[in-house]
Amino acid sequence: MDKNETAAPGPARQKGGIGYVLLWLLGVPIPVLILIALLRGCA
Repeated sequence: MDKNETAAPGPARQKGGIGYVLLWLLGVPIPVLILIALLRGCA
C-alpha cells in the first residue's frame, strides 16, 4: 500500500463532507444523512 493513499482525503471528498455538515447544521437528521450517503455509494 502506498503511503499517499492513507493521507488526507482529496478536495472532492472534503467538499462532500462539508456538504453533509451543512445539511446537518440546517436541521437534517443524521439518520437521513447516513441514508443519503449509503444511497450515493460513498464513492
